[in-house]
Amino acid sequence: MNNSSCTPQHGDTPGFKAWQADLEQVREESRAVRRAQNSAQAQDQTHAQIQGWLRDLGLALGFEVWIAANDRSRPYGHGRLSDGCLETLPPGMAGTAGADAVRLIDVVWFERATLSPAAAFEVEHTTSIYSGIVRLLDLALGAPERAVNGLYLVAPDSREADVREQIQRPAFQAVSHLHMRYLPYSE
Repeated sequence: MNNSSCTPQHGDTPGFKAWQADLEQVREESRAVRRAQNSAQAQDQTHAQIQGWLRDLGLALGFEVWIAANDRSRPYGHGRLSDGCLETLPPGMAGTAGADAVRLIDVVWFERATLSPAAAFEVEHTTSIYSGIVRLLDLALGAPERAVNGLYLVAPDSREADVREQIQRPAFQAVSHLHMRYLPYSE
């Protein structure tokens, strides 16, 4: 490799100007990557914060709480997001159709005495609303004898129209009796 081709030339030479342009492009790309990483980290923290609030509220109301399997080890407060929560899905839920999807529901509250699901929450900060609906339906329809009183899509206030549009899709009209609801962050 010719070392002079990598070293910038000084002055007004075309090589120096090309090197400066390349350097500026690399710097801009680096700034863009940093902005994207910072944004993703902030979104991730917001998602975990909402999950933590729902966890804390469920525990305060006397429910057993499940935190999504893929979120259990996330840091929250002075511990982990799953601290004080169920380690495994209740036996009646673990073997049902759709149990793999149910394990990924962000927060599920279970009645303490019966371990029946009382409410389930999918936090859709920036992720697909559709996939959250499908996971909630897997819970509600996978074990129909265990009726779920509340199915909630939790999302920023600014995503209300998106959530309502997805809930109204023809594909979900057959399950409208489940009364899936939108819960904005502000509430």
